[in-house]
Amino acid sequence: MSFTSLFSIALGAILVENYILVQFLGICPFLGVSKKTDTAFGMSMAVIFVMAVASAVTWLVNNFLLERLGLQFMQTVAFILVIAALVQFVEMFLQKAMPALYQSLGIYLPLITTNCAVLGVALLNVQSGYNFIEAVINGTAAAVGFSLALMLFASIRERLEFAEYPKSFEGFPIALITAALLAISFMGFSGLEVFK
Repeated sequence: MSFTSLFSIALGAILVENYILVQFLGICPFLGVSKKTDTAFGMSMAVIFVMAVASAVTWLVNNFLLERLGLQFMQTVAFILVIAALVQFVEMFLQKAMPALYQSLGIYLPLITTNCAVLGVALLNVQSGYNFIEAVINGTAAAVGFSLALMLFASIRERLEFAEYPKSFEGFPIALITAALLAISFMGFSGLEVFK
């Protein structure tokens, strides 16, 4: 395991295989929390924490519990339970420490539990055969890529409030067009490769 291979995993998760804009996982919070950059930033921090810790814990659960007991078929259920516990921890912390952010995130905070990007990174870590360090780096980098896409989209949506476009595009239609253009721009990274 070299630095180059770890860098390749991280760069791939952030840009080349971005979970929102390339793999289209986690679209619900992407569209729901991206109206303002401050709520997008709060969601980004919550997702980074949950994805990084979930990657580590699900790897341990899979390798030291499920595989040893021959229960690999229970991966999805076990991983969702781990993610749900982490989200409950984040929710309790935000409710006590940052009530304004907790209120602004609303329903989207508990939805991290069923966010397919968080579950997807845990399952892809297992399918890719990553060791513990690679799994944690992939999970953290995927969360950074998620946050990058969310923050870019939120900042664009804030500027769109002052833009002129046809009335029929107001609201959700212009958000979908913007998301599509952002996804196309990230497709430009598809040829990027770091040699091992």
